Amino acid sequence: MALIETARKQTLGPFLRLHPNDNVAVARSAVTAGTPVGDTGLVTREAVPAGHKVALADVAAGAPFRKYDVVIGFAAADVPAGSYVHSHNIAFRDVAHDYAHASEFRPLDLVPERERATFNGIVRPDGRVATRNYVGVVSTVNCSATVAKRIAAWFTPERLAAYPNVDGVVALTHGLGCAMEMTGEPMAILRRTLGGYIRHPNMAAAVVVGLGCERNPVDELFADEGLSAGPLLRRFVMQDAGGTRSTIEAGIAAVRDMLPVVDRVVRQPVPASHLVVGLQCGGSDGFSSITANPALGAAVDILTRHGGTAILSETAEIYGVEHTLTRRAATREIGEALVARLRWWKDEYSVGRDTQINGRITQGNAAGGLANILEKSLGSAMKGGTGPLMAVYRYAETVRAAGLVFMDTPSFDPISVTGQVAGGANLIAFTTGRGSCFGSVPAPTLKLATNTPMYRRLADDMDINCGAILDGDETIESMGRAIFERFLAVASGERTRSEELGVGADEFVPWQAGVMN
Repeated sequence: MALIETARKQTLGPFLRLHPNDNVAVARSAVTAGTPVGDTGLVTREAVPAGHKVALADVAAGAPFRKYDVVIGFAAADVPAGSYVHSHNIAFRDVAHDYAHASEFRPLDLVPERERATFNGIVRPDGRVATRNYVGVVSTVNCSATVAKRIAAWFTPERLAAYPNVDGVVALTHGLGCAMEMTGEPMAILRRTLGGYIRHPNMAAAVVVGLGCERNPVDELFADEGLSAGPLLRRFVMQDAGGTRSTIEAGIAAVRDMLPVVDRVVRQPVPASHLVVGLQCGGSDGFSSITANPALGAAVDILTRHGGTAILSETAEIYGVEHTLTRRAATREIGEALVARLRWWKDEYSVGRDTQINGRITQGNAAGGLANILEKSLGSAMKGGTGPLMAVYRYAETVRAAGLVFMDTPSFDPISVTGQVAGGANLIAFTTGRGSCFGSVPAPTLKLATNTPMYRRLADDMDINCGAILDGDETIESMGRAIFERFLAVASGERTRSEELGVGADEFVPWQAGVMN
């Protein structure tokens, strides 16, 4: 199966059967015991919460449960028809797939350039396009984090009022930079991440602050990342600058010098091909694969046909459905690169650990109706749409390919988004069923709710209600078009809910992948 089908749903009273071959259906709302399952002749044997599943047939012990015609686990014991189906009676074990690398690759049917959508972006001198206009204060090590925060905090909204085109001065601090491996991938990840943020199109200027004796010194960061100091990229080492107070004062002065230049920008129409959208889901539920994730996938299909780029990530959250991506890969090498990353997570990094890729999902995901990672991955992969997979990247590696690409990241949202932004994402699209209140800078986050009750409950945090699909007011296609239009609006400067709330600076979390000592 190359694609997870989302258009063959059958309504069975208060339940949805997502594929004709499924032996479970999903409750659209909470039901009590004895509730008829449409016209099947079945009634529920127990209460079934909203987003959770009921068995549509007797399932013998060891037999598979199927959702979207994909195996999501195996019956832990005999499960009679009408039973509530969840982690208590679904056993998790690995499922083998035929990867059939590149066997179903189809080139994108691109929209002619003259017909492509546009947004009002900020064109940098080197031709790259920004969706926001920030000044960053970046620490190379945790030891300089307080100084970086104090520099950025000086620039209050009142002090920035004279610079209306500046979105903010933001501190990007972290807990790494010393007592870690001095060479190898962990240090490379940190430097790629910091370099990616410093160079990001949305970062008009930056001040970089180090302590002076750390394992990630400013000199080596600049050398490894090809950075050169100048009027819009200043660097300070606390032990050389006179300590904490002197470095704070020098950093404030440097940013003050930058602001008049940073403020001199004018938005102008640019093609949607300049959009690079990081795809995320967090706090998922049983509706994620029915509403928000496939709708986001529909938006991605539009975006990539207009020449834009979408970054699918969270490696553990495609486990079990990775064959739907390898078959669409542009080349065998791309498919094999994806499998290699999954095997590293499964066979090296997570062996013997109580982790998601080994079957254990979060309490929130379970409460929302997901039994294990196989079921969660069904929805997660849908965010990438139906187009070809064009490249696979390491964490925080610069994304250069257009179309759908994959970046290897953990599933923890702040770490995953940090890698995507470092790679060049200038917008984040984040689906949630439980209600993740996430935000990010310098790339804004657009949050998509999977269900209407949560959207209404957390209206200050949610941007789009994909629950309208479940309510019957929208289709996946119409919602996908609406999401794409919001991409263009937010990229043009429209503020997201998380921006209005000031959420994002503390969500900068580079991946700590190595040994600390």
